[in-house]
Amino acid sequence: MSKEKKYRKKKKLGHYPFISVILSMTLALFILGLFALLITTTSSLTKVIQQNVEMQVYLNSNLSEPQQLRISKSLASKAYILKGEDIESVRFISKKEAAEKFIEDTGEDFMEFLGDNPLKDAYIIKISSDFHSSEKMLEVQKDIEKINGVFEVIYTNNMVQSINENITKISIVLLSISILLFIVIGILINNTIKLALFSQRFLIRSMQLVGATKGFIRKPFIYRSILHGIVSAIIAAALLYGLLAYGSEQLEGLAELQNQQMQLIIFGGLILTGIIIATFSTYRAMQKYMAMSLDELY
Repeated sequence: MSKEKKYRKKKKLGHYPFISVILSMTLALFILGLFALLITTTSSLTKVIQQNVEMQVYLNSNLSEPQQLRISKSLASKAYILKGEDIESVRFISKKEAAEKFIEDTGEDFMEFLGDNPLKDAYIIKISSDFHSSEKMLEVQKDIEKINGVFEVIYTNNMVQSINENITKISIVLLSISILLFIVIGILINNTIKLALFSQRFLIRSMQLVGATKGFIRKPFIYRSILHGIVSAIIAAALLYGLLAYGSEQLEGLAELQNQQMQLIIFGGLILTGIIIATFSTYRAMQKYMAMSLDELY
């Protein structure tokens, strides 16, 4: 009975805690991946917001269709117009459509007592994010007003300025947190592996005593750490994928903000990060334990 207890104690002393290492690394990589996905989603949301920065170009009354078409082509050719697939950069709204929408929104038919429609035909144009600064938006406004047949150009300057300020603040905060989080994750994984290898210190010493070189001793531990990094990253990526799938079902519009290519890059980055941090941490811990004296090992 006493021999069996001694055997169990020895086994426990030299046993490498695989499960705790995998769980710790998975949790750390999951948090890192979750924040990376948050950054990409925020970036997509920012892009959507920027794509909805618009100007209203009101036209002179009684313009013919060829004149309106000329203005439309002129606007579409400008460098500051947002361009891209599935994006309606220049949209025409007739004064009749504008009146119908106003009546629908307010419930009041202003044409009954005015006897006429005072609204004007207009083009709604989307502006490229390169021109969202207050100075450039003002330049765009002045440039459009020079086009023959344009009556007035209107945009919400305060909203554009607020969007730019908020995007800058969010970018700085996310960048700062991401750097801090990466450092914390690296320290967490490093300490986890360091503690795990503590149980292997006498095995390392035994290999040194029989004449094994440092490279020979390190090799199996490094290979094992690479495997742990890959397994942990795959589990973390699977959990993130499941969370995204669930979130897309529960939150309307979240699926549109997801970028599959960026998700694959993030998942691949998790595997690479897991391998690099685990390998580096194992190497440092091995160097420490191989340099210890027998008294220090105890």
